[in-house]
Amino acid sequence: MKQYTNAIIFGIAIITSSFFLGKAYKDRAKADGEIRVTGLGKADFTSDLIVWDGKFGTQDIDLKKAYSTLEKNKSTVTEYLINKGIKDQQLVYSAVKTDKKYKRLYSNDGDFIGEEFVGYELTQTVQISSSEVYKVEKISREITELLNQGVQFYSQAPRYYYTKLADLKIQMISKATEDARLRAEKISEFSGGKLGKLESARMGIFQITGQNSKENHSWGGTFNTTSREKTASITMKLTYSVK
Repeated sequence: MKQYTNAIIFGIAIITSSFFLGKAYKDRAKADGEIRVTGLGKADFTSDLIVWDGKFGTQDIDLKKAYSTLEKNKSTVTEYLINKGIKDQQLVYSAVKTDKKYKRLYSNDGDFIGEEFVGYELTQTVQISSSEVYKVEKISREITELLNQGVQFYSQAPRYYYTKLADLKIQMISKATEDARLRAEKISEFSGGKLGKLESARMGIFQITGQNSKENHSWGGTFNTTSREKTASITMKLTYSVK
């Protein structure tokens, strides 16, 4: 009777083991029946929109006189830019910023004893947005000529954009998807299988960097605005079944 019971237990153990071994083999085969690939879409392009900012100002103990001088400087800046080919409607001036300036006072022993009011500082910025990238870029480099007219103008570095970015992104996705599919076909061909249907597709981060720059791609996406010539790239991660 004991031998009979042992035989039954042994038989159940064999059946159970066979079940789990079969399931493990099936799961392994299923994992091996997938191909996961990453494709890259990349393109160089030239910015078609430039945004440039500059600042000018004046300082005077008399606020009314300071405003009068600032208005005169604004007229000089406007005339200069229009003569350079910028349209009046392209000039966007900010509100005037007014700051009180003080000088720190010290005793003969070097101790701080207070402050003395020395005047009002008034500043104003002007911004230009234009599709004439090269023209505005050239003006931003030559704007120091205003010094000869008595205006101290501080030029910021231009920012460069691309107005057809949505269309470019679609092209990049298409290129990246095609690149990934070709990789999957080669892998399945070399492994002796046949590429099946697309199981999933996931888009990576859209990156824009300056051409030939050393900018690093980031997890959140890089969006370069300092270079006129740019490079766009995107990745697509695809999963295919294998027959």
